[in-house]
Amino acid sequence: MQQALALAAKGAELGEVPVGALVVLNGEIIGEGFNQPISSSDPSAHAEVKALRDAASRQNNYRLPGATLYVTIEPCTMCFGTLIHARIARLVYGAAEPRAGVVASQLQLAEKTFFNHKIEVEGGVMAAEAGALVREFFQKRR
Repeated sequence: MQQALALAAKGAELGEVPVGALVVLNGEIIGEGFNQPISSSDPSAHAEVKALRDAASRQNNYRLPGATLYVTIEPCTMCFGTLIHARIARLVYGAAEPRAGVVASQLQLAEKTFFNHKIEVEGGVMAAEAGALVREFFQKRR
């Protein structure tokens, strides 16, 4: 999660909301990303999606079975759906996202039984640090 936080800080330097993500498989980082929708003019360029794209490219496979995605903030609907499609085994996130987070805060999508894949979830890892990054980012913008 420390490395995901460092990626989030990199995004903040570019004026992006500070969210960072890593994909880990067998103890090795196979993908990384940070929020880039503004700088890339791509609404889908969330940290999770960037990390998954990087990992899938490196693995030469759009499926990433057995992999864990670490992300600093609870994922949104788009990102959670992408995790399902990539067959991520485990999601570890930092701070909750009370308005748009769909793992625990809003829709509890990880608990739904209609998906054809189940993701193990652990939330609250380094939540204080991840939350502080986002709060400080928005305080500076006001």
